[in-house]
Amino acid sequence: MNLSETITAFRPLCEQEETDRRVMLQVLERDPTCFSRENLLYHFTASSWIFDPGSGQVLMLWHNIYHSWSWSGGHADGETDLLRVALREAKEETGLHGVVPASEAICSLETLPVPAHVRRGVFVPAHLHLNVTYMLRADAAEPLRVKPDENSALCWMAPSDAVARSGEELMKPIYRKLNERLEAFF
Repeated sequence: MNLSETITAFRPLCEQEETDRRVMLQVLERDPTCFSRENLLYHFTASSWIFDPGSGQVLMLWHNIYHSWSWSGGHADGETDLLRVALREAKEETGLHGVVPASEAICSLETLPVPAHVRRGVFVPAHLHLNVTYMLRADAAEPLRVKPDENSALCWMAPSDAVARSGEELMKPIYRKLNERLEAFF
């Protein structure tokens, strides 16, 4: 299935996801530049909620731009297989080699506002991330490695701590939603 079919097949569990699903489908239908961050208004990204089924913990990264504990994820950069993007970003940002999809199905959809910031010395204007989230499994015993240009720490923690320790108020309801969905994997 292509991304449009995958998003169409996704069953939203709340009004936010239903609205974001409609937005994403409209963008996919109308804008071929939506997979490139050169589109300065919006572009697709993929995130992952990485968990260890053995310990019941989730992996959080200390995000250098947002100065907060955050999930793994990144830009599509032309790739239309967002599960592949989520896996790529998880491996790059954590050093995990054994991370795998817990499911190939989309776990969650979010349209996320990104404030203006400077990245690698370049100004990035405020824009939207059309974000698709996947559940990924990993082993908490596997060694971790920070990606210094993006994060400065990695930590396995209880799912409730991931919500509590996030400094981004916008993300707390999303992390709560992901924790609810995580229960299906234990």
